[in-house]
Amino acid sequence: MGLSLFTRQEYKSYMGINSANSDGEIDSLIPKVSQFAKTYCKRTFIDYYNDPLIEYSTGGFDRILLHETPVANVTSVQQSKDYGQTWTTLVKFTDWVVDGDDIISLHPSGIFEKLIRGYKIAYFGGYETVPEDLKAACMDLLTYYKDNDAAIKSTKSAGTNTTQIEYVQSSSLPAHIRRVFDLYMADYA
Repeated sequence: MGLSLFTRQEYKSYMGINSANSDGEIDSLIPKVSQFAKTYCKRTFIDYYNDPLIEYSTGGFDRILLHETPVANVTSVQQSKDYGQTWTTLVKFTDWVVDGDDIISLHPSGIFEKLIRGYKIAYFGGYETVPEDLKAACMDLLTYYKDNDAAIKSTKSAGTNTTQIEYVQSSSLPAHIRRVFDLYMADYA
């Protein structure tokens, strides 16, 4: 699942909770909310800031888009012409250069040759610490889950002798949470 985007203590401080009554529920929801945010935004944010990530590309374009942004450091770019059986290290500033969150080809043709499983990029990316607005949106999502008891929104009296359960029908997030997640959503295909 990777690293959680916030801690129980951060959540309790954010919500002004002083008791330990809901610690178990909070602890079980934190990794789920964190994973939801990572899946929705198509990136992990902090998992690969200190641990290297290896990505593969087929090339065919002038640049290779890296998934874990912002890119902190590219440690190597390698090329394979035999489907990943052997690798040749490409030289930085001769064969490639980092431009923001992309690897740009410096080949005379201007593109990375199209090769199946042809490029292996080792790099560090993401944030050293989770951005505060993203952390707040995740904590608000945890509160939303707690308040809505996962799937059941509320019970209400339908008449004198019956009770009706109203299920959450919408698959969309609350607008204030979705706005923040959308700011951090990766825009690669």
